[in-house]
Amino acid sequence: MTEKISGIIARTAAVIAVVMSLYHVHSGIFGAPEALLHRSIHLLFTLTLAFLLYPFSKTRPRRWLDFIMLGLSLASIIYLFAKYDYFVTRYPYVHPLSMADLILGITLIVILLEAARRTIGLAMPITAICFIIYAYVGPYLPGLLRHAGVPTETIVDQLYMTTEGIFGIPLGVSATYVILFVIFGAFLEKSGTGQFFMDLAAATTGKSKGGPGKIAVVSSSLFGTISGSAVANVMVTGQFTIPMMKRTGFQPHFAAAVEATASTGGQIMPPVMGAAAFVMAEFTGLPYITVCKHALIPAVLYYLSVFMAIHFEAIRTNLKGMIEDVPRMGLVFLSKGHLLVPVAVILFMMFKGYTPMYASLFAIGSVILIASFKRDTRMGLAKIIKALEEGAKGSVSVAAACACAGMIIGVINLTGLGLKFTSFVLFLAGDSLAPALIFTMLAGIILGMGLPTTAAYIVMAALLVPALVKLGIPSIAAHMFAFYYAIISAITPPVALAVYAGAGLAGSDIWKTGLAAVRLGAPGFIIPFMFAYEPSLLFIGSPWMILHSVITASIGVVLLASSMMGWLLRETNLLERLMLFSAAIFLIKPGFYTDTAGLLLLAAVIVSQKIRKK
Repeated sequence: MTEKISGIIARTAAVIAVVMSLYHVHSGIFGAPEALLHRSIHLLFTLTLAFLLYPFSKTRPRRWLDFIMLGLSLASIIYLFAKYDYFVTRYPYVHPLSMADLILGITLIVILLEAARRTIGLAMPITAICFIIYAYVGPYLPGLLRHAGVPTETIVDQLYMTTEGIFGIPLGVSATYVILFVIFGAFLEKSGTGQFFMDLAAATTGKSKGGPGKIAVVSSSLFGTISGSAVANVMVTGQFTIPMMKRTGFQPHFAAAVEATASTGGQIMPPVMGAAAFVMAEFTGLPYITVCKHALIPAVLYYLSVFMAIHFEAIRTNLKGMIEDVPRMGLVFLSKGHLLVPVAVILFMMFKGYTPMYASLFAIGSVILIASFKRDTRMGLAKIIKALEEGAKGSVSVAAACACAGMIIGVINLTGLGLKFTSFVLFLAGDSLAPALIFTMLAGIILGMGLPTTAAYIVMAALLVPALVKLGIPSIAAHMFAFYYAIISAITPPVALAVYAGAGLAGSDIWKTGLAAVRLGAPGFIIPFMFAYEPSLLFIGSPWMILHSVITASIGVVLLASSMMGWLLRETNLLERLMLFSAAIFLIKPGFYTDTAGLLLLAAVIVSQKIRKK
């Protein structure tokens, strides 16, 4: 009987997911309803799927409780639909709330916290609860944290009755951009594009030293066009690359670290970055394609360093490439090369000035059309429906995180915490940029350990980014700085979700894997400081300055990889590693004097290695 009920629930969830995707595709084509209505419909679908797909507990499902939660969430949002004119014409904080407003508002807040716990874990709802408590206890706090206190009615008014809380910008980005890109990714995967990327990576690098590791880097960077999630990237590509690496001599912990580090970079690799990049575009007021442009050079530097780190490690430990099962480049493009067209479509449309929403819709249509050219990639009705289903399901955790983050932003705006925190950071930093950047880095890594990237970035954008902007950093550089450290936490022990996923697939020790991932991903910790001080790495400045910065920074990240792996022309000693590390830092930071110092150190290491070889 239980299995029968579970089957009915699974089929119901599948139908609802397909309807959700169709609604958002329809909204993209014909125009979305007014913001509050569109976001509330998006949240209604999200909560419905959350309570159908994610039980109260894996060991004790308690389906009766799921249905109660589902009923309460439906009641809270249907009430908004029924009294929509009242919601949009009232004066917030002036019109008193009715008892129904208060009860259903509190209900939705509690329900959303529970949905977030089920989909993304405890950290996000606990953080939101802490902010809500802060709204109450303001009068009892010392110094800068003190405020007059916010009554329950005002909290509910802000979070439930307006577009400044739950239905704020983060949920709006999820409802308009993120879900369509997730659906696009699902269509790419169902058409076989994921396997094409794997074959392309194997054909490109498979036979070189440490080939399987390089396949992981290339395929994960390409797979960033499908998935903006580090963990999802590991679970998809890692199932192929980690066993391949282990077969050719990679130690399990290093194989897992390679995949985790490469997959984490998928969130910073244009053209389809992580969901937080869409929120960044909204916060900065920049077109999404402009955000992609600013992100391109740091992303390439990140992957260049990881690629070279694997190369140096392969030489140092005499790891071979693949001998068998390496596809030929010509055959790969002949069989599935047409699947690159949808990626080209989305890039072309965004460069032409179309919104990400329109670009993703045309790209989805192009996947269906282009895939039909070959029998083995053709998408029939069943595959199309499955892609719609998986696209909606894949957006649930992002939407829940965005809605929960909206509550945090709502409380920050109510209490004035953002301005207070900016003053606090400036006070701690003594109006000096370096301490403020270090403080932001630590906050990003700590927040990112417990929160999804999108949520961690949103909190940092509200609390820390304004302080960096006041200290003179360009707005996009400040936002990108916060974005990077929210992402890099995925490979930073003790809580490193991408590392956990990779270690699980490799059967390796988590701590050894985490430390190896930090060595491989070292540029991710350093490059943000460099573009904070010199934004030419973000395509800001003259063409000559940008070109100069790219060349020297590229040499710098290669030397950084060399210092981390202990190999340049031959195995390095401790002094040479320290010199290479220093040279890398000097070269990554643009500037005549720093570049000269870096090149002199590099020359010294080369001379030292040649003398030792003789």
